[in-house]
Amino acid sequence: MARAQAAATVAPAADGSPLILENTGSLDFAADSLSYDNGSDVVSASGSVRLARDGNYLAADRVVWDRKTGQVQASGNVVVLDPQGNKLVGDKVDLTDGLKDGTIDNLLLVLDTGGRVAAQRGRRLNGATVLDNAIYTGCPITTECGRQKRPSWTITAARVERSADGKHIKFSGGRLNVLGVSLPLLSIVAIRIGSGGQTGLLIPDLAYSNSNGLEIAAAYHWQFAPNRDLTVTPHLYSSTTPSIEGRYRQMTKIGAFQVGAFTSYSRVDSSTTLQPIGRNAFRGYFEANGRAQFNPYWSLTGSLRAATDKTVTRRYDLTRDDRLRSFLDLERIDRNSYVSIAAWAFQGLRVDDKQKTIPIALPAIDARLRLTNPILGGRIELQANSLAITRNYGQDTQRAFVQARWDMRKLTAMGQLLTFTALARGDVYHTDDSASTSVVSYRGLDGWHSRAIGALVADARWPLVGRAFGGTQMIVPRFQVVLTPPTPNIAIPNEDSRSIALEDSNLFAINRFSGYDRWEDGSRVTYGAEYTLERPRFSVNTVIGQSYRLRRSPTIFPIGTGLTDRFSDIVGRTRVRYGRLVDISHRFRIDKGNFAIRHNEVDLTFGSEQTYLQLGYLRLNRNIDPAIEDLRDKEELRLAGRVKFRRYWSLFGATVIDLTNKTEDPLSLASGFKPVRHRLGLDYEDDCLTFGVQWRRDYERIGTFRKGSTFALHFALKNLGR
Repeated sequence: MARAQAAATVAPAADGSPLILENTGSLDFAADSLSYDNGSDVVSASGSVRLARDGNYLAADRVVWDRKTGQVQASGNVVVLDPQGNKLVGDKVDLTDGLKDGTIDNLLLVLDTGGRVAAQRGRRLNGATVLDNAIYTGCPITTECGRQKRPSWTITAARVERSADGKHIKFSGGRLNVLGVSLPLLSIVAIRIGSGGQTGLLIPDLAYSNSNGLEIAAAYHWQFAPNRDLTVTPHLYSSTTPSIEGRYRQMTKIGAFQVGAFTSYSRVDSSTTLQPIGRNAFRGYFEANGRAQFNPYWSLTGSLRAATDKTVTRRYDLTRDDRLRSFLDLERIDRNSYVSIAAWAFQGLRVDDKQKTIPIALPAIDARLRLTNPILGGRIELQANSLAITRNYGQDTQRAFVQARWDMRKLTAMGQLLTFTALARGDVYHTDDSASTSVVSYRGLDGWHSRAIGALVADARWPLVGRAFGGTQMIVPRFQVVLTPPTPNIAIPNEDSRSIALEDSNLFAINRFSGYDRWEDGSRVTYGAEYTLERPRFSVNTVIGQSYRLRRSPTIFPIGTGLTDRFSDIVGRTRVRYGRLVDISHRFRIDKGNFAIRHNEVDLTFGSEQTYLQLGYLRLNRNIDPAIEDLRDKEELRLAGRVKFRRYWSLFGATVIDLTNKTEDPLSLASGFKPVRHRLGLDYEDDCLTFGVQWRRDYERIGTFRKGSTFALHFALKNLGR
């Protein structure tokens, strides 16, 4: 701002340009016209008056400045801006010449976070603001086009106090108005504005369920520091004893972690129908997770989850997982190497889970090194792996292997992509108490065992690209040869290769078992093709293939996996997309003998982000021995959808139905049409408010416990600090 001496003659400029005056106290002053009364030492300014001092700014139509008392009186379109970026708008303002303290009539306080407070009168003292008969909202009051609109929620109060640091607002004698409905508040309510958390009571959650009755969860939040907080939530129920939940979070210099716990004293439902009467006991659920990054290479990731019994998580809606996983993983990653030292443990929550037979993996070590210099034109990757599996009751297994893999890729002059692979691996196993494993094919033999694995692979792909159907199409024939000698498998225990299914994703894999304990021996040829058509807003991608085993010797694949005979089943996948409106995927496996569909899976999404329909259907008709639990057949239908019927209102629902019958799975309890769970809800959401009601019905039974129906009400005010 340009400046002039305060002793200069004060009069309008001849050309009508603004006159400027500076006080010796460094109050910058500018106006269209100025007058100065020498006797009273009063400066009067009018027309685009601007004052600034120490980061505080004042704009008005007229300002009277009494230099003796230091009082500044402004009127007409008054705007006051503080160093934090908060803006006061009023009709009449009385301030000190520091522009920090004073009173304002009929003001509007515009916060830097977007919130607004309107009041009849306000006072500023040492940076703090006190407002009388005020109304506050964190919602926008204008549309994107600039038109005024009614905010979704407001807080009216007899007195509103804003802290000097601009981070907190306290309401005295307030009421909350939501969509025209007035609700009482506590006599004094404090909120935080801007980023970060605020110590105080959070908005309660309401729910009703068959198992617990009416539930009220009122959380209290402690904000110890910007990087540490604690939330404690008491839960009150009408049909059972209260419970309490807590969660602590912290961010450190090397990472972040959180710890949560839930506990209650209530009846423990039996996980078996043979003991229908439960007992009262302390029940709980614990979880913790975090990550630490020690340097650019080394990191530690961990998660711990545990429950006192099989039904506590379902009864109190803590998680729907049927098993709880805990692990600790120390990793080192750089450009050409990877090391993982981990430990894994699981807790089963299904009816037939026997915790003493569930394994613990400690340690699980995996190390890989990629050599930087090519050998014979290919890249070398070395791997070492070790695993120890321990059970309280049952089979124990230790494993170690080393592996070397060489890969070379070539592109011919005619466009064929050739990949050559050579693999060599040596394994050492030791196992005890193998007879305790019920599935014979998983046991192996007690004692020490070793084996050598080798494979030579040649893979050829020939992309053929051209114009077609108004777009671009690509046809990619693919042919693969895998040469591998007979490999010992029966004496080796099977801990990580139990779930095997021939799919398009593993059709061309060197080993189509999912883990390391089983190796697919016997040379084979795999062939297939991929087709892609890309047009504006429309695309099709499909893959199909089959493999042929060169040797007649029997395989170790269970009957029904599609890999037992010399010719495998035919597998494929097709995906069709039309813009963002339609996305449908179909995965299939066809029996090579009678062309029966052994795997039929469809996923459909139709609609926009606001209104859509999702459908999922899965049928596994593999006729596998029911004793092999990991490969049981099933049939399932999933439906979900949302309809946005007004600008902010939407209706949504979802259901899962078990269509499995006795002919598909003799061990299944389903009757061919058994609901698993339903969900139905109504939501309202705009730019500063969300609330809704939801109904859930859970049909799954764990022993004598079934969750039944749950009704939940959620409510949240956006742009309102915790």
